[in-house]
Amino acid sequence: MIRRKRGNVVLAAAALLVCLVSVSLAFCPSKRRRMMQSFPKTASILSTHRQPPPSSKHIIMLHASPNGDSTTDTLLTEKDVKVYPQRWIQLAYLSILALMSDWICFSVAAAPDTYQNSFGHSAASLIDMFLFMNVASCFVVTDVVDKFGMKNSIRGAAALMAAGCWLRSGISFFGNVDLVPYPLLVVGTLMVGAAQPFFQCTPPLLSAQWFASSERATSTAVALNFNQIGIATAFLVGGAMATTTSGLEHYFGLISVLCTILLAGTVLQFENLPPTPPSMSELDKLGDKAVPFLESVQKFFSTPGFTLPLAAFICSISITNVVGAFIDELMERGGITNQLGIDLAGAGFELAILLGGIVIGGFVDRTKEYKKVTLACLAATFGILLPLGLTNEHLGNEPILLVAALLGLGTACGPVQPINAELAVDVTYPGDETAVESVQQI
Repeated sequence: MIRRKRGNVVLAAAALLVCLVSVSLAFCPSKRRRMMQSFPKTASILSTHRQPPPSSKHIIMLHASPNGDSTTDTLLTEKDVKVYPQRWIQLAYLSILALMSDWICFSVAAAPDTYQNSFGHSAASLIDMFLFMNVASCFVVTDVVDKFGMKNSIRGAAALMAAGCWLRSGISFFGNVDLVPYPLLVVGTLMVGAAQPFFQCTPPLLSAQWFASSERATSTAVALNFNQIGIATAFLVGGAMATTTSGLEHYFGLISVLCTILLAGTVLQFENLPPTPPSMSELDKLGDKAVPFLESVQKFFSTPGFTLPLAAFICSISITNVVGAFIDELMERGGITNQLGIDLAGAGFELAILLGGIVIGGFVDRTKEYKKVTLACLAATFGILLPLGLTNEHLGNEPILLVAALLGLGTACGPVQPINAELAVDVTYPGDETAVESVQQI
C-alpha cells in the first residue's frame, strides 16, 4: 500500500513538474521575436510569416489539376484562393486512419491476460515493438510524402496497415483455425507501426493544403487527436470481445475487415491537392523546393520560438499519456473497481481530449490567441491534476470528483498539442508541416 501511494505521489509530482517547466518557459523573458509578443486578436502569432503582403500580386504556376494528379500549368492569382467541400472528406479519412492505427496499437491492452495465455508473451512487449517502429518511421515520413505526394503516401500507408492486420489475424474468424504464429503477429504489428506516422504526422500538412487559415487549428485538432478515440475503442471493444482465445481471434478479424473497408474508401476518395490553394500562405509556397527531413530539423531548432511550442506539446502529450496509463489505479483508488466502469472512464478521458481540441481549437482559429490559450490550458491542467495525485486526502477518494477531474484534464490538456503543432508550423513557415509534426511526435 505504501509503495502504491508513493507511486501515485511520484506520478502527480512528475506531471506537475513538466507542467511547471512548460509554464515557466512560456513566461520567461526572451529576445526571441514574435513568440514573446502579445498576440493581436486579428492576426496569428506569426502572421507575417504565413500571410504574404496584401498588396503583392500572386501569379503562380500551379502544377496540379483538380484531382491533384495532372502536371498541366494553371495561372493563379489572389482571387483563386478558396476552399472546397472535399476537405472534409480528406479530414475524415485521415482521422479514421489515425483512429484505426491506435486501436491496433492498443488492441490487446484491455485483455492482457487473454493475449499472454494465447501467445505466451506480454501485451506490453507487443505495444513497445509497435511504438519503436513508429518512432523509426517518423524519420522517413516527411521525405516519403515530399517525394510521392499526400495521396499516394496515405494510400500506401493504409494498404500497409491493412496488410499488417491480415498478418495479425489470418483467416481465423472464418472458421475453426488457430491463431497465427507469434512471429507473424509481430511482423504484422510492425507493419502497422510503420504506417501510423503517415496518419499522425500529416495533419498540419493536410490543414495547410486544404483548409482556410481560420479553420486550421480545428482541423489539426480533429486529425491529431482522433487517435485518442482509437485508444478508447480498443478498451471498450477489446475488453468486451477478447475475453477468450476464440474471442481474440474474432477481435483481430474484425479489425482486419474494418481496415480493408477503410483502405477501399481511401483509394477511391482520398485526393492529393485541391484545385487551388485555400489560403494566401499556401499560394505563396507553391513552387518551393522540398527540404530533406534532417536538414529541416536543423533549421527548426535554429529558428527563434520553435522550442517553446515543442515544450508545450511535450508537456501535454506526456501528461495525457502518463495519466492514461494509470487510469485503472486512479479509478480503483476512487472506488470504481469494475472493469466496465474503468473502461468507460478511460474512454471518456480520450473523448474529452478530442472534444476539447475541437472547441478550444475553434476558439484559437477565431482569435489567433495561441499563447494565452496555451497558458490558460496549462494552468487549468495544473489545478486539475491535484485531486488525481491526492492519495492521503478525502479529495483523492471521491469517485465523482476523480471522474470529473479526469474529464476536465482531457479537455484542458489535450488541446495544447494541436494548438502548438499549428503554432510551430507558423513559427517555421515556410518549413515543411510534416517535418514539424514528425519532430514533435518523435
